[in-house]
Amino acid sequence: MSERICIVGGGFGGLYTSLRLNELPLETTEKPEIVLIDKSDRFLFTPLLYELITGEMQSWEIAPPFAEVLADTEIRFVQGEVTDIDVENRRVKLGNNSEMSYDQLAIALGGTTPLNIVGGAAEYALPFRTLEDVYRLEEKLRKLEHSTVDKIRVAIVGGGYSGVELACALADRLGERGKIRLIERGEMILATSPEFNRETAKKALQLKRVWLDLETTVASLEPDTISLLYKGQTDTIPVDLVLWTVGTKVNQLVSNLPLKQNKSGKLVTNPLLQVADYPNIFALGDVACCFDASGQEMPATAQVAFQQSDYCAWNIWASLTERPMLPFRYENLGEMLALGVDNATITGKGIKLDGIAAYTARRLAYLYRLPSQKHQLSVSLNWITKPFFDLLQG
Repeated sequence: MSERICIVGGGFGGLYTSLRLNELPLETTEKPEIVLIDKSDRFLFTPLLYELITGEMQSWEIAPPFAEVLADTEIRFVQGEVTDIDVENRRVKLGNNSEMSYDQLAIALGGTTPLNIVGGAAEYALPFRTLEDVYRLEEKLRKLEHSTVDKIRVAIVGGGYSGVELACALADRLGERGKIRLIERGEMILATSPEFNRETAKKALQLKRVWLDLETTVASLEPDTISLLYKGQTDTIPVDLVLWTVGTKVNQLVSNLPLKQNKSGKLVTNPLLQVADYPNIFALGDVACCFDASGQEMPATAQVAFQQSDYCAWNIWASLTERPMLPFRYENLGEMLALGVDNATITGKGIKLDGIAAYTARRLAYLYRLPSQKHQLSVSLNWITKPFFDLLQG
């Protein structure tokens, strides 16, 4: 009986690990079965979520079905929610009371946005991480856009990458009708970003009339108000919509596993991406506390998960073919930031771009990273033909 490799989670880490494994040759009589498990039927290319808000892209472009992505591979896709993993007996348990054995396991479940930090956030704030989050936001926006309110008041909590990109997208969508404020507890937005990106983003937000509340924390939320704490003073202001982009919480399933975790609940791995004390279990992406070969702890970003997938696939393959494993080495490929319609900023490898040039380069870079050549072709053809159809319809 051939060995089975189970990959739990179909985000950047999980999907690209399975695709890389499918490409690697095996000199064995029976090729291992590669099984990818995810509760959704679609892969989500999260860096392009913001383009759905502005209407620049459609959901099919950034969220292709796994069946389509994996059509020309030998990877078996199982749609289901993983409820438990028996690490001693090597079994993955699913929500429909079925279970599956594994020989090698990769955990890439991703994270969620914690909404239980501030009173009222769980009830009245919207996260922005999944396709379902986008649909909920779209529904709220449509109701507000069709209402009689003069100004649509939006508060975005978190001045990191997601908060800034979301603020720019919403400002472009709502135009003069939007009254958007970006709330950041630190002294600056994009604190970990290169100065060029940060300054370019600040100018874009200023031009779009996005109000910045720096050194400000959220005290509480009510159905139509948000209370902000600034230097000891609390100010309660009216709001129509609150979006929460702060933090990443490890999947609850991971927290319940009898595996070594750090203070944040992430699985502790060695540089080979193997979970402590379990060499047949690998972890990557948001759930992994991973240090690369140089000793640097990796942030929870799509770029990191994308690069980890190559190493994870190689090391699983190496363990089956008696080849040497490779310690993860992160290569900073730069940073790309969407700043609304036809605007972006890019830094890295000696490059500094902004405006339409950066916007175009970012689009092309992400097009190249879409998970299958067939989908890349479909999306690129749509990008080429869409302006002509829009012109004809106009």
